[in-house]
Amino acid sequence: MRVDTSFLNLNPYQKKKSWKYILLSFAVIIAASSLLYTNFLVKNIAKAERIRAVVWSQSIKNMFVTDNDETMNYLSLVRDSLQVPAIVTSEKDSIITYQGLDSTKTYFLSESGIKKYDTTYFMRELKQMKAQHPPIPLQFSGVKNNVYFKDSALLTQLRIFPYIQLLLIAVFLTLAYYVFNSSRRDEQNQVWVGLAKETAHQLGTPISSLMAWTELLKEKYDAEQDPLILQMENDVKRLEIVADRFSKIGSVPKLTSQNVYTIINDYVTYFKVRVSDKIIFSLKGEQDVEALLNLQLFDWVIENILKNAVNAIDGKGLITVNIQENLVKEQVYIDITDTGKGIPKSKFLTVFEPGYTTRKRGWGLGLSLAKRIIENYHNGHIFVKDSISSKGTTFRIILKSSLKYVSTIK
Repeated sequence: MRVDTSFLNLNPYQKKKSWKYILLSFAVIIAASSLLYTNFLVKNIAKAERIRAVVWSQSIKNMFVTDNDETMNYLSLVRDSLQVPAIVTSEKDSIITYQGLDSTKTYFLSESGIKKYDTTYFMRELKQMKAQHPPIPLQFSGVKNNVYFKDSALLTQLRIFPYIQLLLIAVFLTLAYYVFNSSRRDEQNQVWVGLAKETAHQLGTPISSLMAWTELLKEKYDAEQDPLILQMENDVKRLEIVADRFSKIGSVPKLTSQNVYTIINDYVTYFKVRVSDKIIFSLKGEQDVEALLNLQLFDWVIENILKNAVNAIDGKGLITVNIQENLVKEQVYIDITDTGKGIPKSKFLTVFEPGYTTRKRGWGLGLSLAKRIIENYHNGHIFVKDSISSKGTTFRIILKSSLKYVSTIK
């Protein structure tokens, strides 16, 4: 027997999405079952009410043709026991008699205080009855009449009850989901903030030791310009930046005016020697553009996007970073383009969801983290500007320009 393990092989984001669809399907089935059963009850009650209306109309007919007092009393009891909102009319819609209507609305007091028949009310009720059910023909003494009736209050309430019930359940579940999801997210944030700060604290000691060891190596071997030791120093500095990033999680970062070109160029210089030499990096655009940003966190965004671009490239390719300033909108545009496999248009928003990844060993947090840093901490935007299958993808970052900030300081 062969077991389907495709669900088990899905990444966490895909599993979460699958469970949402499964639960949504169950909710739709329950809602549909409730509506179908209620509709079944409504049809049966409607049939029973029509039978009552027919019996009531027959009792009215027989009362007109009988002379027996005992039979008349019996028919009166039958008529009065069947509380059907009904109107008996002539062939020309003149109202002969009625039953089950609102007694407070059948008559009204005129200005002179005389009780008068409310024609408007009866015409409105008759119109409603005609719209709901076909008439029951009633003929006696050679005269053709019609009996019109409408659904009872119970049947009317039963028709709309399931929709009200489903609406209330949906509102309750939405509120419950929002409250519990917010509570769970707050708890997770507290755990991650605590873990991040503890990680930064734990990294502090070994980083300090590594800095001391590299200084000792340079002194002992007189290797101030040794390329290997210089690269070790770069990695230690990188670890310092990583530790500083973790220490800033959970706190509001300070934004300062920084040269965008310089920051990106520094990271590209560090990063490109640590990936395949078949991947070419190109930095273009305006070199004197400044934006309001936090150096450590923005550096993290560039790192995540460039790593994502490298992973998208199969073998060799080109990664281009283009920096432009929009003076009218006081914004800085950073376009990062790769020649990788591309992203389907349906996934332009999904790639920023936590847990979404196309890599077997990926966590799916890089782009989600980049989006949070740019939009929550820098009041900017990040999105997939364009992507073509097998040709590449362009991510755009929009930051606030320092123009206004600098002019205010001056």
